[in-house]
Amino acid sequence: MSSIRKKALFMAINTAPVVPVHSDGPGCRAEDNFGRYVFGLSTMRKRLPKDVYSKLAKTIRDGERLNPDIADVVANAMKDWAIENGATHYTHWFHPMTGLTAEKHDAFLSPASDGQVISEFSGKMLISGEPDASSFPSGGIRSTFEARGYTAWDPSVPVFIIPAPYGATLHIPTYFYSYSGEALDRKIPLLRSISALSRQAMRILRLFGNESAAYVRAMVGPEQEYFLVDKNLAALRPDLLLAGRTLLGAPSAKGQEMEDHYFGAIPARVMSFMQDVEKELLALGIPAKTRHNEVAPGQFELAPVYEEANIACDHNMLTMNMMRHMAARHGFVCLLHEKPFAGVNGSGKHNNWSMSDSDGQNLLNPGTTPQDNAQFLVFLAAVLRAVHKHGTALRLGTIGAGNDHRLGANEAPPAILSVYLGEQLTGVLDGIISGHGPKSKKSGFMEVGVSTLPPLPVDLSDRNRTSPFAFTGNKFEFRSVGSSQSVAPVNIVLNAAVACALDDIATELEASISAGADLNAALQELLPRMFKAHMPVVFNGNGYAESWKAEASRRGLPNHSNTVTALEHYSDPDVMNVFLRHGILTEREILSRQEILLENYCKTICIEGNLMLDMLRTSVLPQCIEAQSRAADAVIKTRAVLGGNVAATEEIYFNKLHTHIAALQNSMDELEHAISSTVAISGVLEEAKAARDGILTAMSRCREHADSLEGLVDDTLWVLPKYAELLWSH
Repeated sequence: MSSIRKKALFMAINTAPVVPVHSDGPGCRAEDNFGRYVFGLSTMRKRLPKDVYSKLAKTIRDGERLNPDIADVVANAMKDWAIENGATHYTHWFHPMTGLTAEKHDAFLSPASDGQVISEFSGKMLISGEPDASSFPSGGIRSTFEARGYTAWDPSVPVFIIPAPYGATLHIPTYFYSYSGEALDRKIPLLRSISALSRQAMRILRLFGNESAAYVRAMVGPEQEYFLVDKNLAALRPDLLLAGRTLLGAPSAKGQEMEDHYFGAIPARVMSFMQDVEKELLALGIPAKTRHNEVAPGQFELAPVYEEANIACDHNMLTMNMMRHMAARHGFVCLLHEKPFAGVNGSGKHNNWSMSDSDGQNLLNPGTTPQDNAQFLVFLAAVLRAVHKHGTALRLGTIGAGNDHRLGANEAPPAILSVYLGEQLTGVLDGIISGHGPKSKKSGFMEVGVSTLPPLPVDLSDRNRTSPFAFTGNKFEFRSVGSSQSVAPVNIVLNAAVACALDDIATELEASISAGADLNAALQELLPRMFKAHMPVVFNGNGYAESWKAEASRRGLPNHSNTVTALEHYSDPDVMNVFLRHGILTEREILSRQEILLENYCKTICIEGNLMLDMLRTSVLPQCIEAQSRAADAVIKTRAVLGGNVAATEEIYFNKLHTHIAALQNSMDELEHAISSTVAISGVLEEAKAARDGILTAMSRCREHADSLEGLVDDTLWVLPKYAELLWSH
């Protein structure tokens, strides 16, 4: 292999496990470290006056409007706590439409009249800020020269400190909105969706006589998959550094065929990384719970305990940031792209979703009593209605250029949204629809709200990994989300769609009761009809089978197989109504998001196309031409020694090189033309279509020939680290 590659591989293989960055000794317990850098309720209780704490806690717990009169007291206590923990700066931490997080740091120190400095942090500084918003995506809401944007404190998520040897920073989770008041982030619509879901779910709870619950919250537990690649090898791969995935690369002789990596022993160096990540996450109050090897070599997973949706979304963004940061300390690059390696298992982010009321009752728990059974069936009906009726809107929560490489590729669910319930629960619903339910051990045929469901354990049946939306006993697992994506979009639309369905159900039940029916009679009339209408979305079979596409089409389920096809429907009236109905997004905000997502797709594909051309010109073609030259010399020398046409083997090799090099050059010309044609198009939707149909197609042809050449060119000439080295050097 090339000398540079050889040196990088040697360093990768011989890198010793890194000692954890923050080691508090064997006696330090994880629970003692939990929330160490969080200004949470327990810390507030100790540091705030009783009346101030009571008012702030009510804002955090019940969603009441923040009392501005207490802001200065809270800010001063927060500042003292932060400085005691080594903080020198504070920042309003927000989630612009880039898909990443953003922050601008300000020092606590301010000049004093005597030429000295003082530590200052007022209530005004805590509550709001004004970052320059001109460079953040707005989708036409603002002109470029209109730079004003605002951040506002979100007290429902704890303030936290990111420690660093050069000085810690106090992070204040905030909203981000424009001068004219539109949301420029994903937090504002997420909070609106949570509020809408709560309002509609509370109507159902009140119908069932629940007077104690004050609100309902969406609960989320996002599983995070990722790859680790040695940074010495990644440094030789511009595609990994700039695109997060390999644009070139032939398959390794050994990949995941033996299935020996999944749940295997974690390499020592990776374990050291994981332990450091978990220690930092626990200190930030993030309940990291599970870690293990994933299916592909070099692939791993981290999963937390579920939390309220808004907090879980913030925590997942923090987790991704922490993993990238900690990977560098351990000599790795953390890849969060959905498909870093062609032909190898990709990475997703299963979004475990449920609903819980303020008393801690999981509304998707089937329960064991008649009242709980009937209530569970109503919420189950709402979820089925949401997925069936608003499948296109839900698909928009999983789009992305990276996720297009993964969905439906025999490693992730298909783009067709369906619900997996398992045989037992499906049988229960079939019985309700027919009016002849399965017999219970306690009684005869089941009547909704009168007798109990058959016992439903948490694991109702075997898992169906091909289902995009699976019921797993007391929650739904939305498996289509991409590993690099924020989980805010999918939870915004999921909350919104279920809120619409609950609204429909509550309105009908309330009307029936107002007309004189009792609740049980109203349910007996509504639920069979509701389940029958939405059973087409229930599918317990193999989502990878080609026959499912035809069956799904027959059932009327949409199949938006790629990002551009899905985004075309963002402005459809029925899709927009999911967001408009309960004020989750305005029409202007919806159209701006459609524009931003299409622009992001175009830019991503164009960057990858230009990057591929650059790599081919500098790191592939010169080496291939040199190999061709050596092959030609071998043909000439062999003939000179042996005479005649006896150089058949050498000539065959030369011809293979020549054929692929010529084809690669033609494909590169095609790719260059596709890029220039795409960027010249007016209209972002048409540009996105051209990127999908032109640039990606040309990139595929380039890769086909480049990967063939990788298997032909002398290893001493090939400068790009190969899949075997990237995937197995840990």
